[in-house]
Amino acid sequence: MTGPATLKSALFFDYPASNGEVFTAEARDRIAALTDLYPDVISAGNFDDHAADLAEVEVIFASWGLIPFKAEHFAAMPKLKAVFYAAGNVKAFAQPLIDHDVILVSAWEANAIPVAEMCLSQILLSLRGYFRAVRQYQDSHNNTSAKAFTHPGVNGATIGLLGVGKIGTRLRELLRSYPLKVIAYDPFLTAERAAELDIESASMEAVFERADIVSNHIPDIPDTRGVLTKDHFSAMRSGATFINTGRGAQVVEEDLIRVMRDRADLTALLDVTMPEPPVDGSPLWDLPNVIVSPHIGGTVGDECPRLSALVIKEFERWQKGEPLTQQVTAEVFATMG
Repeated sequence: MTGPATLKSALFFDYPASNGEVFTAEARDRIAALTDLYPDVISAGNFDDHAADLAEVEVIFASWGLIPFKAEHFAAMPKLKAVFYAAGNVKAFAQPLIDHDVILVSAWEANAIPVAEMCLSQILLSLRGYFRAVRQYQDSHNNTSAKAFTHPGVNGATIGLLGVGKIGTRLRELLRSYPLKVIAYDPFLTAERAAELDIESASMEAVFERADIVSNHIPDIPDTRGVLTKDHFSAMRSGATFINTGRGAQVVEEDLIRVMRDRADLTALLDVTMPEPPVDGSPLWDLPNVIVSPHIGGTVGDECPRLSALVIKEFERWQKGEPLTQQVTAEVFATMG
């Protein structure tokens, strides 16, 4: 492997500054100390202007807005060995890299932290009946009638997780601080892993039937499209909440709308939809028991440096020949959301 002083690297990203700074001055200084870092940030808009100077690049440190690599990009960087992606979802660009045997590392574990934290906040508020009480208060302007319904509180309620990947696992760890029972549907969840996480494995149907809160973390792969249907939402307990920070493609939207329209006791908190945002005129915008947020669950602001810190650590492992902990292999990619 090329030595630290001569290994050439480049930064690839293109995202609004308002999202937060992933590669801070400190992160760039660290990369520059470890490699020969190209001075400019590369994006789809300026790649052609810099292509002639990128022929020796072996490593890319990237974040949101990474170019979906095509033949011309690989031709311009024939020595490319690895991409260290300081963000989460790699769906838009991973396959060509994997096909060209380029090592791909994602900061998905760090990006799972804020998503799990947002889910935790929504779970705790839902268990208090917060969202239902607020909408009933707006209708009645009466303190007593606004909260005149049964809600479990945060003591012994059942939380249902759909998927126990990076985010589901992180959320379960956060929930350990509270006296709550956690059940989960995940076809890849082994008995040993369930015991380690103190999770009761259950069918998808049982999760919807038994849980006070159902939180979706199913990976977005072809086999999971449209798996959440009217039968699931209709089976939810009285006053239950459905949280979706996974992907909207798993939900049959018209089924969710029909059930939410018929059952005012239920609440849906949707940070993701399909399409995103919902089309103009969609009932999701108007149903009082549905809250649609603009996909805000991911890393923002001062959380962003965690992403670059993780991939730099992974780069240092790779440089030393140590096993990578966050590599997106072909097998991993096949089940990623």
